[in-house]
Amino acid sequence: MSLNDSPTRYGGLTRLLHWSMALLLVWQFLSALSHYAFEDTAFETFFWPTHKPLGLVLMVLLVIRLGWALINLARRPPSLSLAAKWGHLSLYGLLFIIPALALLRQYGSGRAFNPFGIELMAGFQGDKITWMIEPANLLHGVLGWVLLVMIIGHVGMALLHRKQPGQLNVLPRMWGKG
Repeated sequence: MSLNDSPTRYGGLTRLLHWSMALLLVWQFLSALSHYAFEDTAFETFFWPTHKPLGLVLMVLLVIRLGWALINLARRPPSLSLAAKWGHLSLYGLLFIIPALALLRQYGSGRAFNPFGIELMAGFQGDKITWMIEPANLLHGVLGWVLLVMIIGHVGMALLHRKQPGQLNVLPRMWGKG
């Protein structure tokens, strides 16, 4: 198996990044669900503390994935349509904007951010920076649920293409078989 993409399938590194991010996103949605629907339960205690550090991991993986996609741009499988291309770009955009808003809020709140014990942001004393906090308060959660709906649509379209006669079965491109 090649690490590089080809016109007929994604390479090993692209698939590793895709499926790693998919698993992390499932975890992220479980952690968000635990926080909002199961507050003060063992479910929340288990999942919620991982939300911020794994959100950062997702953002780092996204940057790596985008860089790798640019390196492989001439080799990757083509998009099926303009809608598919815009759908993927929208997913990438949300995958960047959502954690970026959270990082902006974290800094503006004056709270330290030490994922995995690594100090990325030292906290500060004094007034919170409202213009940094409010956009995330307004959009982070809403865009997260929009992302979930788009992911469900992404999976649904892959399955639709797999099952409908005359459609190109795109699943082997990312699954690695076929």
